[in-house]
Amino acid sequence: MGLSKQGLAATSIEQTKIRPIPIAVSLMIGAFIGLFSETALNMAFTNIMTDFHIDAHAVQWLTTGYLLVLGILVPVSALLLQWFTTRQLFNASLIFSIIGTIVAALSPNFELLLVARVIQAIGTGLLLPLMTNVILVIFPPHKRGSVMGLMGLVIMFAPAVGPTLSGFIVDRLGWQSIFWISLPLLALTFVFGLVYMQNVSTITKPKIDILSIILSSIGFGGIVFGFSSAGEGAGSWGEPGVFIPIAIGAIALVLFAVRQLRMKQPMLNLRVFKFPMFSIGVLMVFLCMMLILSTSILLPMYLKGGLLLTAFAAGLVLLPGGIINGLMSPVTGRLFDKFGPKFLVIPGFIITTILSYLFTNVTTETPQTTIIIMHTCIFIGVAMIMMPAQTNGLNQLPRAYYPDGSAVMNTLQQIAGAIGTAVAVSIMVAGQASYVPSAGTTNPMAEALTSGVQNAFMLAFVASIIGLIASFFIKRVNVK
Repeated sequence: MGLSKQGLAATSIEQTKIRPIPIAVSLMIGAFIGLFSETALNMAFTNIMTDFHIDAHAVQWLTTGYLLVLGILVPVSALLLQWFTTRQLFNASLIFSIIGTIVAALSPNFELLLVARVIQAIGTGLLLPLMTNVILVIFPPHKRGSVMGLMGLVIMFAPAVGPTLSGFIVDRLGWQSIFWISLPLLALTFVFGLVYMQNVSTITKPKIDILSIILSSIGFGGIVFGFSSAGEGAGSWGEPGVFIPIAIGAIALVLFAVRQLRMKQPMLNLRVFKFPMFSIGVLMVFLCMMLILSTSILLPMYLKGGLLLTAFAAGLVLLPGGIINGLMSPVTGRLFDKFGPKFLVIPGFIITTILSYLFTNVTTETPQTTIIIMHTCIFIGVAMIMMPAQTNGLNQLPRAYYPDGSAVMNTLQQIAGAIGTAVAVSIMVAGQASYVPSAGTTNPMAEALTSGVQNAFMLAFVASIIGLIASFFIKRVNVK
């Protein structure tokens, strides 16, 4: 049991005593279940609206609240990783997830279900940065690509199968069953972690700066809240409920950044951005997340509203692309270890650029098989970008910066998700409103929505072009 004491200082642990595979498996299973329950619930929104007699704006808070908690908690994770051991954070994340899942399954009203989602988000917000940081610590640089690829398999596979499985579960067992099915899996992961999880992080216990935490919470929380409100259709970009939180959040983030750069022991060390490959990696991950999230919200709306498919049928159309994307992640991880990032990232952005442009030309007559092929190809491109760019960027950081780099990467992914979703939906709604039916229009509502989706995919196209330009500047980081 002397290992737990040595876990307080990773530098004092001999690599032969660390069992990296069980540690990584514990973290990845927990992340998979958390991400599955997050995305699976989206297909149950209409059922929840009916059961609790609420409208679409209210039910969207189940997603907005989740993103809001992640946006506030993940930046603080860099501090938490230096105050608490690996086992403590892992156990806490699973306990929050289990409690949130139980409360959600038993919720008699919408308000308690929303509270449950917040509790679940705390668990996920603790686990995701912990997983990235631990992988950087326990695996040598020449193996990180493969391991990060496996992590990508977990992160991408859960959202891929979530909507399809939940469509099947909700139709037959009710939306509460999503949580009852997740509960025993979370409990088993908790027990597995108690047996195999080891302390590998360095505990330095830096000074806690309350003002930094406040500015971080207001900044990231305001940005996520404002963009999410616009994405929900809460109003136009000019309404106070949208632009005021974004403005306050932006001001708070500027003050937060200035304070961190002036502190000897910052809460979140923004000096990670002085490493060029990390900065380029962050930009690529940010753009890739915008592309993923905007596509993930536009395609279901197009399939259900434009092609008039059922929720389960729409989930089946999206399933192949999600599964192949997940399976590609370990492959791209191994290729990254062998050839470096440029071999993958440039072709990846070429693929996403071409496919996002093709999606601007979909119609109400586009065959489902064409959508399946296009969706699969664009997510193959995503798999070639996401983990190689992230791994190469983190590889350039010194060991002491791992918690900060992980927190920055994970935080900006949440921000990118909120921005990508909000902007895509706003463009879609504007395109839908400006649509003028032609003389031969048979279903004006479906064609108007499709027109809006065509316009919205220009966001993914522009993001891909910017990413493609940036990809020519990426270089392999030489680490020993």
